[in-house]
Amino acid sequence: MALSLLRTALQRRSALTLLAGALALTFGTPATAQTFPAKPIRLVVTFPSGGAPDILARLFSEKAQLGQPVVVDNKPGAGGNIGADFVAKSAGDGHTLVMGTVGTHAINGSLYEKMPYDMVRNFAPVSLIASAPNLLVVNNNVPVRTVPEFIAYLKANPDKLSFGSPGVGTSVHVSGELFKSMTGTRMTHVPYKGRQFAIPDLVGGSIQLMFDNMPSALPMAREGKIRAIAVTTAKRSAAAPEIPTVAETIPGFEATTWFAVFAPAGTPKPVVDRLNAEVLRVFRLPEVAERLKTLGLEAVLSSPEELAGYQASEIVKWTKVVKESGARAE
Repeated sequence: MALSLLRTALQRRSALTLLAGALALTFGTPATAQTFPAKPIRLVVTFPSGGAPDILARLFSEKAQLGQPVVVDNKPGAGGNIGADFVAKSAGDGHTLVMGTVGTHAINGSLYEKMPYDMVRNFAPVSLIASAPNLLVVNNNVPVRTVPEFIAYLKANPDKLSFGSPGVGTSVHVSGELFKSMTGTRMTHVPYKGRQFAIPDLVGGSIQLMFDNMPSALPMAREGKIRAIAVTTAKRSAAAPEIPTVAETIPGFEATTWFAVFAPAGTPKPVVDRLNAEVLRVFRLPEVAERLKTLGLEAVLSSPEELAGYQASEIVKWTKVVKESGARAE
């Protein structure tokens, strides 16, 4: 619901945002923005290559026109905390950014007993990028094809199945915890150091299921390597309208994964505004929009202020989910 309201607000404000940007360019900006960037921009991805955050970062790197290259730097580990902490402690000059996720910037603060950074105070929001469902997928040998069948199987076989994730605190992880909490079922979470390590075990049967990001899972499901059961968003995905939602069986179930660019706290507003304008330009390009659609991602662009407001609402939501599920970082 929060994401739908935000999307409506963004559509209404888009014309004003473009006008404001044009006026700023016309009448000039402070010297900080005029001299930025003075060197290559490092865009940190907090997970290994191949997943949705990495894909989005590389799309931006390829299309950005800031006068300096944008270099993607993968720094995985600790549910994204290692890479996010690196950016949190970097100079606030716009030359180091992070492709934040719902995990690094909304979930981890309540999941980890000790956080190396503050999800809000240590960052300057730049823009939301995209959102996507997670996709409940199972190993082909698991004898279920629907959510009701899956729930019945879990209740008949408590603790028999294991669900993988690319790390503690990821949306992939907490989607599973939310599912357990809302269905009263039991299964074991197995965190990996990245999606590329979990998928071979899912296909091979060492773990039996994942609530994987749709951009990663959908192609494999369509190839028949794994079986897609349901999407985790409130409504069906336009990328795969034939796949039902979990909410069709469990009313109120919703777990949206999102991605957004953040700069370190203290980054001057003119620099943040220039970065925001370039993010919006890149992800509105027709070829980029088409690429996102084929991946099951939906562009959800924003102003820095709108991202800050959305992040705050997501922190409240996921703090409640983590508390009710009893999940903790291992």
